[in-house]
Amino acid sequence: MTILVTGAAGFIGSKVSEFLLADGHTVVGLDNLNDAYDVRLKEWRLGQLKGKHGFEFHRLDITDRENLNKFFHLHSTTQHSAFDAVINLAARAGVRQSVENPWIYFETNVTGTLNLLELCREFGIKKFVLASTSSLYGDNNTRPFREDANTDGPLSPYAASKKSAEALCYSYHYLYGIDVTALRYFTVYGPAGRPDMSLFRFVQWISEGRPVIVFGDGRQSRDFTYVDDIARGTVAALKPTNYEVINLGSDKPIELNDAIRLVEQLAERRASITHKPRHPADVMATWADISKAEKLLDWRPQTAFKDGVTRLYQWYRENQEWASQIVT
Repeated sequence: MTILVTGAAGFIGSKVSEFLLADGHTVVGLDNLNDAYDVRLKEWRLGQLKGKHGFEFHRLDITDRENLNKFFHLHSTTQHSAFDAVINLAARAGVRQSVENPWIYFETNVTGTLNLLELCREFGIKKFVLASTSSLYGDNNTRPFREDANTDGPLSPYAASKKSAEALCYSYHYLYGIDVTALRYFTVYGPAGRPDMSLFRFVQWISEGRPVIVFGDGRQSRDFTYVDDIARGTVAALKPTNYEVINLGSDKPIELNDAIRLVEQLAERRASITHKPRHPADVMATWADISKAEKLLDWRPQTAFKDGVTRLYQWYRENQEWASQIVT
């Protein structure tokens, strides 16, 4: 198959592209390489893909409707796309940042998704995979979170934007028969991850002897899920599902304090912890019910938390000269 992957230089997008290429697919990657965080991370990930057989990259923003439309026309014949599926991993991610600038989140996560869905309709692309988020579950649902839980109480513009994207996907499924799988990712981590995420920060701060900032008492827990597992689940979601929302998580929540202790062991140094108030948009705990992913995608996470953090730490040590300079 020929698959369009948006956000191909992103943390998840680059790994999904790698796995698709390994399976023999052709990947056309899009990314605007914005400066939401240090571009060196995106360039490093892209460097792992460039030159691989079957990979083609274009610098393009999914919010740029005019140029996105031109791009699809160049890759298509009359009303028939060269793409067999679209995996939309281009997004503005992060809870706290969305409170500071909600407009860019809605522009990318909602309008960008709409642009892609419209082009899928126009060119007859029948499969669409959306990256969604566990943030939709808010703080009042029973854990572990099931996909049929109430998501009417998003605590951040980020969560609200992803709920909007899911709703748009359903509309296009209903109206035009596009087969959609919306994947709610749970706290993805791993080598070359996003620097605003806690595990990247903990590894950098402890390795460099910097103060470790913890928002709250550190007893909040996250369903940390290793990036390779997330990528495998995303590739599996290319199968026909009609319209489904599916959790991808580890099903094994970890307290932040325990995560810090693990990084301390790997770095062989103690963390100097500074506590700050918990942000009101942050939830106390996340925990995925993954029974639906097991049933529909034949998917389960394979990477133990300790192994995944060890690989993140090893990647950091190998790239410490520049990774230590990344603003977290």
